[in-house]
Amino acid sequence: MVKSLQDHITDHSLPRIRERLAHPRGPSPLGDFMLGGVDGVVTTFAVVAGSAGGQLPAATVIILGIANLIADGFSMAVSNYLGTRARQEEVKKGRQDEEDHIRTYPEGERREIREIFARKGLQGTILEKVVDVVTADRKVWVDTMMVEELRLDDLAARPIRAAVTTYFAFSICGLVPLIPFLLGLGDFAAMFLASSLLGLAIFFILGVGNGWVLGTSGLVSGIRTLGIGGGAAILAYSAGHLIRLLIEA
Repeated sequence: MVKSLQDHITDHSLPRIRERLAHPRGPSPLGDFMLGGVDGVVTTFAVVAGSAGGQLPAATVIILGIANLIADGFSMAVSNYLGTRARQEEVKKGRQDEEDHIRTYPEGERREIREIFARKGLQGTILEKVVDVVTADRKVWVDTMMVEELRLDDLAARPIRAAVTTYFAFSICGLVPLIPFLLGLGDFAAMFLASSLLGLAIFFILGVGNGWVLGTSGLVSGIRTLGIGGGAAILAYSAGHLIRLLIEA
């Protein structure tokens, strides 16, 4: 949604600015949701497509699909937790290092602050005044080094939220391709067709949602995600079909 001039004026009033700075939004969980959602549909539908290519019974699809939802979803959540936790530890270590550097060799750290702002175009007395102001407050000094030198942000790591979001998206989206088999909608061919349509629909919806949240073209994002998911399904079906041919040969 395009904001009007009045919206911008209101958003940039002093109270609104202070509110945003006091309560920063931080990173969106969208990335974790997309990671879990897309992978959930891909891996579950890969079970469906691989089973169809290998001409396995519907019961096998249900067993493998549910097992995949539980095990692979948990694995993804744990992996995302550990990865995000590692990011959190990296930020913590970076802050400790900068505090140690300032305590051990403050003049060297002042020189780094001076170079940082000199690269931004400041010079002369203005540059020296900015250096004095920044280095007068230890927290501001460390925060500046974290952002400008190390490119690390304390808000970038939320491991528990990352894990929960990933598992939730994986489980909900990954369950969709299994619905026709769980409900027993017709013969295998009919269930596979319904599962394929549902899987492709979820891929498209995830892509559209991603585009909408990021303010980009929902259609383009939806088609892109649909293409990725469709390609994964084709690979899974081909693999199942090839393995069946090799076994029967």
